[in-house]
Formats: sequence, C-alpha cells, structure tokens
Amino acid sequence: RRQRQMCIRDRKWVIILGIAAAFVGYCFIGQYFLTTHADYNVAVVAPHYLPEATQTALQDALAAYGEDRNGDGKVVVKLNLYTMDFGNEDSDAYLDMAGTTKLAADVQGGLSSVFLLWDPAGFEESTGSLRYLDGTLPAADSDEDWWNMVYKWSDCPVLAGLDLGSYGPDTTQSRSGSSQEYMSQFYVGMRGAWNSGTADNLAGGEELWQKLTAGAVSTVAPEG
Repeated sequence: RRQRQMCIRDRKWVIILGIAAAFVGYCFIGQYFLTTHADYNVAVVAPHYLPEATQTALQDALAAYGEDRNGDGKVVVKLNLYTMDFGNEDSDAYLDMAGTTKLAADVQGGLSSVFLLWDPAGFEESTGSLRYLDGTLPAADSDEDWWNMVYKWSDCPVLAGLDLGSYGPDTTQSRSGSSQEYMSQFYVGMRGAWNSGTADNLAGGEELWQKLTAGAVSTVAPEG
C-alpha cells in the first residue's frame, strides 16, 4: 500500500512538472516566435506624448530606410517614448520620474541608437550620451556643446520629406494637425558608443543614422 501511495505521489509530480514545462514552453514560444522583434530602436524624448497617429506613421516611414537585420522577413522600427520635461519645476513629477527611469535603462543598456529630442540641451546635460555630428565622442569635460551633436529635424532633407499624414484627438491628447509639422519641432542625434558592449548593442543604428541625415546641414546654434 505504501508503495502504491508513493507511485501515486510520483505521478502527481510528473504531471505537475509536465504542466510547468508546458507553461515555460508556451511562454518561450510566445516571446520568441509570436512577438515582433525590432530591427532598430529609435527614442523619442519630449515633455508630452507623441500623437498615436504620428507614432504609427513615423515608425512605418523610418522602416523604409532600414533593413531586415534579424531575418524575420520584415523591417521594424520601434519608437521608445520617454515623457520628460527637463528643468521644468511645473512638470508632472510622476511622468518625469517614470520617464527618467525608463530613459536611464535605455541609455545604460545602449538600446536606442537614434534619438529624437524636444530639448537636446536638457537631454545631453542629463545623460551625456550623444556623440558629435562628425562621429567623434566628446571628452569628459566637453559634453555641454550639445549644438554640435544634433540636427534640427528640418535640417535633414530625408526627415523633412517624410509623408507622415495628420493626427487627430486620441487617448493622450485632444489636438489635430500635421504630423510633419509636429515633428519639425524636434532635433535628431546619434547615441555615442564609449565601449565595445554599447557598440555591439547599437549595431545597425549607424547605417540608419546615415540614411536619415543624408544631405543634412546643421543650423543649430547654442541658443537653440
């Protein structure tokens, strides 16, 4: 009888372990085979949400300048949105805290290669992560000349020529307008790679950056 009880108990463990293995397998399949993986990560840092229609149009338009880097048969550009208002004491503290936490993880992990910035001076002062437009890295004591690290959106013929359509009221804002006009308020900069690990993480971003900024001539001045 005791042996029989032990057999029953063993069967229960086999069933439990089988269920656990099936669950892990399901999660693995869902994560790695059913999830769309981005070929490129582009960060958008602004004090307000990007309109949903603008976000979708921008992702699709940028993908036209990329390549299928992960071999899944499609080109995907993921926009990583960080809502932050640098230096504004009247900004939403909760949004700033959440944005700061997520942006810090992005910068530390070398996730995004290209950055679309509302306030490049505040961004560079807070993160010190941009490189110069000529591809060189700023020295430890000279990363405050942010104007040498970014283009205005309108400085870049490719970006200024994107057909982004229009946006309307959505779950994050109540306005309507031209998405291209909206994006013209941004600056664009490239993440610097100070070590081989970051360089590996940003692989592919250089090619995208070169295509998006082809023909660009900077008009950025110290005062913005």
